[in-house]
Amino acid sequence: MAFMDKYDFENLKNAGEEMVVQELGNQLESCPIAICMCNECVLDMAAVALNNIRPLYRVSLLGTLYTATAMDEKTYAVSIKNAVSEAIEKVQKNPSHDIVEESADESGED
Repeated sequence: MAFMDKYDFENLKNAGEEMVVQELGNQLESCPIAICMCNECVLDMAAVALNNIRPLYRVSLLGTLYTATAMDEKTYAVSIKNAVSEAIEKVQKNPSHDIVEESADESGED
């Protein structure tokens, strides 16, 4: 039997991930400049931000209460905002795909 089949990992959650995704949505919706928001770029932004914050894993109700307390810490919330902002900037400057600009041929103009 495989290791993963022996244990129930369903309740193992990173509360920081939820916060990053929420903050990413907030920042992208209010961003004053055009940013590529394709699936690949948005997931890259989330991954970059998550790699730069302290994870908050939980597995139980008690863990949920602990992470809720930790999430209320002002410093953690600030670290999330900063990590997301930096991730957006980094991915915008270095997307993992080619940037497609509309040319005269694509727009139907001759």
